Amino acid sequence: MSTYFISDIHGCYKELKILLEKSCFNDQKDYLWIAGDLVSRGPDSLSVLRYLYSLKNRVQIVLGNHDINLIAVYSGIKRNKKENYFDEFLVSSDSLKLINWLRRQSILKIDEERKIIMSHAGISPQWDINTAKVCALEIEDCLSNINYSLFLKSMYNNSVNFWTLDLNQLDRLRYSINSFTRMRYCYPDGRLNMFCKKSPNFVQYPLRPWFLMPSNISKIYSIFFGHWSSLKGSYIPKPFFSLDAGCCWGGELTMLRWEDKKWFSQPFLSK
Repeated sequence: MSTYFISDIHGCYKELKILLEKSCFNDQKDYLWIAGDLVSRGPDSLSVLRYLYSLKNRVQIVLGNHDINLIAVYSGIKRNKKENYFDEFLVSSDSLKLINWLRRQSILKIDEERKIIMSHAGISPQWDINTAKVCALEIEDCLSNINYSLFLKSMYNNSVNFWTLDLNQLDRLRYSINSFTRMRYCYPDGRLNMFCKKSPNFVQYPLRPWFLMPSNISKIYSIFFGHWSSLKGSYIPKPFFSLDAGCCWGGELTMLRWEDKKWFSQPFLSK
């Protein structure tokens, strides 16, 4: 039995299947952990979701910002854009089944035995691990609730970028969504910068990558994240594992096998 880590598939179904074959992934005994952004940008989000749905308990997923965007588009909260490549999904006969499955996926995964943490964008440097668990559970409860669309209507807000214990419930949820699914850079006081996407090689003080900020999470944990394709070639210290190599932008889909720390990659093919 092996455990594989991957992120930001972004509808690149052909590349995903080739990569799994290269790595000898066995869907009867191995496990696939995915750090979000299953859909959008690439050409075949529907096939990606159908395949992952078929894996049942062999796949462990945390939602990314593009996955939440698909749920919002499906529910009519956000407008479908051409670059999403959602048209085929939205008219498919199994779209409701897949959306209901998708919105019940996790925001945060923690394996205490192996000391592994996975989220899409990362973990706020202002949180300890118990706070992160509570904040993730709040989001998961909202998305899995029958009234999830009411939550999505009020979720998007770039101004909620600093964590304090006296945030009201709505702002606490907004901050948590921003941290788990959209965060890249922080200011020295811990505030999130919600706009800069550049490589750290081209960004100067006061912005710092979230994973270089002082942290309340013990270094005994290995932290897996995606979301940030421009990190390739940047300094990323242990215990952090960046999984996004920008496949949908013409880069690669990359995957790590945990047991022997071997990396596998598959270049983007074509749309």
